Amino acid sequence: MVGHGSIFSQILEAFSRRDFELLVRDIGTERRSKGFSSWDHFVSLLFCQLAQATSLREISLGMAASLGKLNHLGIKQAPKRSTLAYANEHRSCDLFEEMFRRLHKVLQADIGSKHRLKLPGKLYSLDATIISLCLSLFDWSRYRSAKGAVKLTMALDHDGYLPCFAAITVARKHDVTVARHMSFPAGSVVAVDRGYWSVDLFGQWLRDRVFFVTRAKVKIAFHVLSSQPVTGAVLADELVEFANDETRKRYPYVMRRIRYCDPETKKEYTFVTNLLDASAQVIADVYKERWQIELFFKALKQNLKVKTFIGTSFNAVMSQIWTALIAMLLVRYLQLKANRTWTFSTLVALLRWNLFTYRGLWDWLENPISVLPQGPPTEQLSLGF
Repeated sequence: MVGHGSIFSQILEAFSRRDFELLVRDIGTERRSKGFSSWDHFVSLLFCQLAQATSLREISLGMAASLGKLNHLGIKQAPKRSTLAYANEHRSCDLFEEMFRRLHKVLQADIGSKHRLKLPGKLYSLDATIISLCLSLFDWSRYRSAKGAVKLTMALDHDGYLPCFAAITVARKHDVTVARHMSFPAGSVVAVDRGYWSVDLFGQWLRDRVFFVTRAKVKIAFHVLSSQPVTGAVLADELVEFANDETRKRYPYVMRRIRYCDPETKKEYTFVTNLLDASAQVIADVYKERWQIELFFKALKQNLKVKTFIGTSFNAVMSQIWTALIAMLLVRYLQLKANRTWTFSTLVALLRWNLFTYRGLWDWLENPISVLPQGPPTEQLSLGF
């Protein structure tokens, strides 16, 4: 007797159906709906991500081939291609965006604090990546004269390296414009690259009691107010202010400028931060941690469906990217909670092959390859043609 639902159904237990229905009611995604519910839509798109389906036909056939196992997922039948295509175009992607935000809160609370650096608060990395689109098919996504794209802006929480904030915009929108609408907890530290260099943004963060660490721009001049003794890989540790009078009016605060030589690559970096109490080495380590968001974008693009799309409308593309981020949260959570060490790509592949396997999820994570009991050797049967 089977004591568990499928692996896929156990993953879906991360979502409270009651809360989901309340969210559907608040957003209004089932107004004038005829049978194909928002839950059916969500499960279909999540199946697209975890099963690596490349088209509406593959989603429909893949779920239809497992028709006897769909009841455990809370749906009665596989969607038709036309029904799914219509839902992708007309059912608001706001539902999946809000699901992503709520799921992060639930999973992050279960993971707790994990980063090793001694900082006044949580550590975040903030960056953006371009997702290219074919301009002839996605005519709303014009980025350059012959290129279409959307931009995914992400804040990565270094407690478990889970994405905690995401914004999907047209690629033309500047990174700083999106960052101004983000809020971080007081005392947190945000690591950003030079694409987010903005005096106004730095001032906003400082007033919100948020610390930042970034690399200095070459053409920005500073007045050195004082210097501190340095050792090891730290070449300079100075308190500075902007030399330009107009810039200093917009940001009239003291900052630290640190020159650092990486012991491994021998490459020199110059960091600017408003974190005055931490050691210079910790500042360098904070910026080095920023590389984790680059690895996140790489894993997202290599393992989930954000390069090819099953719909061409703006809403269809947004829905697919949001469900990719939800899948990323779920797989990353499984990776963190499993006692066995898995790489992200290996775990995604194993899930793709075992979505409808009837085994306990956590037992399966420990040993996904079950060994059949050995018996006496049997004679091989020949196929009769």
